[in-house]
Amino acid sequence: MKPKFVLSKSRVLEQYEKVKAVSDIVSYSSKTNPLVSGILEERTDSMFSVHSVHELKNIEDKSRVIFLVQGWGKEELKDLIFEGVRFFVVDNVQDLEILKSHLGRNFIPGISVFLRLKLKEHTLKTEKYFVFGFGSDFIRSEILELKKLDCVDKVGIHFHRKTQNVSEWELRREIEGSFDESFLKELDYIVIGGGLPSAYANTNVKIFNGIFEKIKNFRKWVNGFGVKVIIEPGRYIAAPAVKLVSHVKAIYDKNIVVDASVYNTDMDALIVPVKLLVEGEISREDGKSYVIKGITPCSMDLFRYRVYLKEEPSVGDEIVFLNAGAYNFASDFCDLPRLETEIVD
Repeated sequence: MKPKFVLSKSRVLEQYEKVKAVSDIVSYSSKTNPLVSGILEERTDSMFSVHSVHELKNIEDKSRVIFLVQGWGKEELKDLIFEGVRFFVVDNVQDLEILKSHLGRNFIPGISVFLRLKLKEHTLKTEKYFVFGFGSDFIRSEILELKKLDCVDKVGIHFHRKTQNVSEWELRREIEGSFDESFLKELDYIVIGGGLPSAYANTNVKIFNGIFEKIKNFRKWVNGFGVKVIIEPGRYIAAPAVKLVSHVKAIYDKNIVVDASVYNTDMDALIVPVKLLVEGEISREDGKSYVIKGITPCSMDLFRYRVYLKEEPSVGDEIVFLNAGAYNFASDFCDLPRLETEIVD
């Protein structure tokens, strides 16, 4: 028995349709789980937000790519255009100047440019997150200049909200505070980057419906100016579509050791951090408390610090983690192997 991921195509499509219902265009964030990109490209009209040239191999039709630029050069820009990429998100002056210079000297029809708006980060953690983007005054002037270029077909603004930070969804208030209505009418698109939250053991799922209502209201508001809304879900689509199937290696003192590690399955547990739900877990009142730890000697290799189960599992039993499909990338810590992914239905 080996641990593995199990990816459900039907769940991918179900989650996609939920996002499509509140947006004009869905652009799946490919870095979240590249295997999901192939399913969406084949079965839907999704676009794909791509952050690295290395990710492009996961998308056949490059005209469906929205490329988020970060420190490119002239040759990289030319290569992207040659590949068929026509949508670009730019967040700094140097990258913008390279793009404008190239477009000013070469007629490439059908280019769309979205400038990233710098918004206040609503988080208690300081000096952890880099804040990308331009100020609103700069964006106003640059958007009007970009519209004068013959090859620029569509323009828009992009802003990013961290998916699991549930206090960052006052969308209309933030955009209204940055731009007046006359400027909004100049736009073709507004891109809501950062995606939507997913359910974990340490997530308040009660707020999810409220977030969707705020997005629907925001979309209705900007549609009134002739602006379409693009949403960039990653976690919301990928996470619930994947289960992580592991097996009990040992049990002692209410500690369950499984044959996987957060270092080769769930780096999110260290970075965000989010804690995966366990299939069959029950309430504190009805269950017995266990720790579920990974196979490495690291004290941070914890899937769950506390989970309540009805019965104590036995060595060899499966422990199945839910919502395991987002950012399930691996490290080479302790020479851990990459897990295989089984794709079903």
